[in-house]
Amino acid sequence: MTKTVVVALGGNAILTDDPTAAGQQKALAKTATSLVSLIEAGYKVIISHGNGPQVGNLLLQQKAAASKENPEMPLDTSVAMTQGSIGYWLTQALDNELKKRGLKKPVVALLTQVIVAADDEGFVNPTKPVGPFLTAEKAEAEMKMSEATYKEDAGRGWRKVVASPKPIGIVEAQTIKTLLATDILVVAGGGGGIPVITTDAGLVGVEAVIDKDFASEKIAEIVNADELIILTGVPNVAVHFNTPEQKNLTTVDIETLEKYKAAGEFAPGSMLPKVEAALAFVKARPKARAVITSLDNLDALLKEDAGTIIYGNQSLEQKSHLKDYITH
Repeated sequence: MTKTVVVALGGNAILTDDPTAAGQQKALAKTATSLVSLIEAGYKVIISHGNGPQVGNLLLQQKAAASKENPEMPLDTSVAMTQGSIGYWLTQALDNELKKRGLKKPVVALLTQVIVAADDEGFVNPTKPVGPFLTAEKAEAEMKMSEATYKEDAGRGWRKVVASPKPIGIVEAQTIKTLLATDILVVAGGGGGIPVITTDAGLVGVEAVIDKDFASEKIAEIVNADELIILTGVPNVAVHFNTPEQKNLTTVDIETLEKYKAAGEFAPGSMLPKVEAALAFVKARPKARAVITSLDNLDALLKEDAGTIIYGNQSLEQKSHLKDYITH
């Protein structure tokens, strides 16, 4: 049976040094060449993506142009707007690349609502970085002018942080499973999904940005994925990061990764959610495995083990290559 892979694509991989629509579409066209290789190899694929830079920039645009006649949209609506725009760019890039390779595969971007708990502690302690990187001086000035919170982000600068509750359910779960079962390439959970809570009156959007790694993990659980691949800006998870003692992790089990996490090796809002999402997935799916690596390393992963591979308790015994999972 063909295996299922969920790929989580970082928002910073979409927005590089050119923030225009054309610039982001160009970046996604390059991204699509690597992602379609998974399809060509025979996998069923669900792709999720981040939107931190994009939704942050959209909030800045709305704030700058806000008026009584043209008010700012709430954060959940802004997430939906970027989910739509990135989904449009990504599905178009995937469709174009599939046609170049002579592959016939329908592609769809699904507007995805993700359920969170109204009392989640993420609403009290904002941690999700959005928007551009600022200097410490600029961030301090912004905080004095507004109620926004800015935090230092893994040595790369200061970014605005917003509430980031954990996902507890996917509204469109059955739709995702149905699309996957009919051999459709699905883009879902964009930007971590549109955050909603359940009330007596029904679903209600809330001001937050869900981390796309946690949303991707939840989707991977729902579809019983064999692999969760989290793509980021570095080829491996590392301990003692950015020091002379830096050590890149290759194959790692749950217990070892938990120890590194407890020791504070992974930066909140950066590598930590990726590690936590990977751990959650292999605990829920002991026969599966999670991979954290860069987009550029994806082709290498198809040929042999590459990146940081986290094995579940049962998959650790097998240590199978990803390509060995497929039955053609």
